[in-house]
Amino acid sequence: MRKIIHCDCDSFYASVEMRDNPALRDLPIAVGGSPNKRGVVATCNYKARAYGVHSAMPMSQALRACPKLVIVPTNMRKYQQESARVSQIFHDFTHLVDPLSLDEAFLDVSDCTIAQGSATLIATEIRNRVRNEVGITISAGIAPNKFLAKIASDWNKPDGQFTVTPDDVADFVEQLPVEKLFGVGTVTAKKMARLGLLTCGDLRAQPITELTRHFGKFGIRLFELSRGIDEREVKTHRKRKSLSAERTYAQDLPDQQACLEALVLLVAELEARIKRANCRNQIAGRFMKVRFTGFETTTVASTGFTTSVNDYEQLFSTAWQRQAKPVRLLGVGVKLKSTNDTDQLGLFDNLADEPQIT
Repeated sequence: MRKIIHCDCDSFYASVEMRDNPALRDLPIAVGGSPNKRGVVATCNYKARAYGVHSAMPMSQALRACPKLVIVPTNMRKYQQESARVSQIFHDFTHLVDPLSLDEAFLDVSDCTIAQGSATLIATEIRNRVRNEVGITISAGIAPNKFLAKIASDWNKPDGQFTVTPDDVADFVEQLPVEKLFGVGTVTAKKMARLGLLTCGDLRAQPITELTRHFGKFGIRLFELSRGIDEREVKTHRKRKSLSAERTYAQDLPDQQACLEALVLLVAELEARIKRANCRNQIAGRFMKVRFTGFETTTVASTGFTTSVNDYEQLFSTAWQRQAKPVRLLGVGVKLKSTNDTDQLGLFDNLADEPQIT
């Protein structure tokens, strides 16, 4: 039986900014880009959330929701430094740390002897150290697996923790809304609602044959999660599956020619990232993302090992024909295969695991 902790810093970027500038603590703040340049909210504090502000919201919309919102520019270098400090605290308890992002990670403390080996007490010690040494708060979920630990970490936010013991699993999962399950988005949730599947208890009442009939292979995963089953290990290393570069433009690129000109710089940035990552021999294919004015987004992919401007011009030509109107965002990337793979990956293998283009 594993002892897993999911640690999640509370409104991380905003917390760091409030720590460094106490005058911000009683104000609604959002960290992100300028509303005049199509900036978005990277994160916001809980006072801003009370107005309906949330991550990924356009900053102009956030200001309409909260006119007194204080906008703080992002400082990624500072956040990376603070994330490293938090990570070092994690590693003082276990070497099995799987970072999901700068502000959250899974820890496997099954073999940790600190605090009598109690995962609940270990989580408390971690949270106290982060508060005292880094000056921000962090929430934690403790459970026998990653799925339950991640849900539990959100149970008593901010600055709290929640433990799901092995004996609690069945009752805890029973009433969970299906939206809490990883992979259940808006479309799938609506389909489930039409079938009368609103909670994990409802899913649990269905035979696996029914779940796979309605949801394909995902039905097997639903069968397991609705019973609190998750055998994934905490892995300290992740395989890079793709590499990409994108840019949102302050002014829409008005036509195809303007996009092709912008593509030259974007491909150059991608090439630089490929060189830094030393992954040229792992390229299995190319992909491109185009977001038009109005936020319609399309993606195009092709096989091949080269990453020339001409390669991406061909992808863009296909994407352009789908809308043929001004463009607000361009993204280019490559799909990678493991150095141990003997066969080329299909471009759409594990598409659900494809990271967001950044």
